[in-house]
Amino acid sequence: MIALWMLPLGIAAGAAIGFLGGMLGIGGGLIAIPVLGLLLGMDQQLAQGTAVILVLPTIVMSVRKYHQQSPIDFNIAFFGALSTVISTWFGARLALGLDPVLLRKSFAIFLFALACFYVWQTYSKLTVRNRLGFGLGRNAVMILGLLTGLFGGFFGVGGAILAVPVMTALFGMKQTQAQALSLAMVIPGACVALMTYSLAGQADWTVGGMLAVGSLFCVPLGVRLAHQLPERRLRLAFAAMLFVTVPLLLYQR
Repeated sequence: MIALWMLPLGIAAGAAIGFLGGMLGIGGGLIAIPVLGLLLGMDQQLAQGTAVILVLPTIVMSVRKYHQQSPIDFNIAFFGALSTVISTWFGARLALGLDPVLLRKSFAIFLFALACFYVWQTYSKLTVRNRLGFGLGRNAVMILGLLTGLFGGFFGVGGAILAVPVMTALFGMKQTQAQALSLAMVIPGACVALMTYSLAGQADWTVGGMLAVGSLFCVPLGVRLAHQLPERRLRLAFAAMLFVTVPLLLYQR
């Protein structure tokens, strides 16, 4: 049982994670996973499962606040969510069967590659237009949903972390629009991931619950800041968070 004095610390940590998750449109799992591993000694699977407890309510709150700032196309999000549900379960089951150290190192490599892509995207003049020649329609969003669900379930961070750069680089969407749509897409997939990790005994509901409660206080502030920041600065903030997370993951033994 967790000591009573840890309750305010858990809520405060959740509030900080919720603020960054709302601002960057990532739900907070990206930040929570290495923190849970470093501070509480959780192995990668348990940290990922616990982080999903935080991620789900944070995503729901973020979608609500993003929709208030700029309406989300829920018709498109629905089809993306359908395919996300299918692939999330496979990703989560695959992660549960891997060695925790190998999974953590794979996560670090994935984040480093994604961060490098973000930096390239930010300074590339080619990313300001639709490079595919067509918009994000039903078929395209379902394919994207399959990929984001697979990676989201595998790494326990929600597929938004992969969907956002794809939407901005290939379909010319603004950063905040991509963050909002991708978060709306991954809600059902996050439910599947939570159920899968929980049934496998890889989710600490006490710790995850504290973080989730705290996150809900500061998500609106993060979303508001996301809409106030210039596009380039918001993308660089996303990349910086990814770069910071990589050594935290590799530092764990």
